[in-house]
Amino acid sequence: MHELSIAQSLLALIEDEMTKHGKEKLITVKVRHGRLSSVVPEALSMAFEVLTADSRLAGAALVMEETPVLLRCRDCNREFTPEPPTAAFAPCPGCGQELGHTVVSGRELYIEYLELE
Repeated sequence: MHELSIAQSLLALIEDEMTKHGKEKLITVKVRHGRLSSVVPEALSMAFEVLTADSRLAGAALVMEETPVLLRCRDCNREFTPEPPTAAFAPCPGCGQELGHTVVSGRELYIEYLELE
């Protein structure tokens, strides 16, 4: 379960930001994750809850939003979302090229914002 180490890293970043801005309480953290990032949202939420249970971050809300996969065709430069949306290799709907597409989005994992007091 790599979500535990992801949650630990997120919490370290959050603690750094709280210290930097002189804030004591985390209200909400929003995390954006790409469909191809291999993050299981339920597992990350559980890890976040467990790791914050007996800390000053207890009770903070973790909001997660998934970014869909967006590919760019290597031949015609058309951007498209593959079907099914988890497929990294799919024929371009414009020219039919099946391989070599660039992943424009869908692999990201980052904190979009923190709500602090």
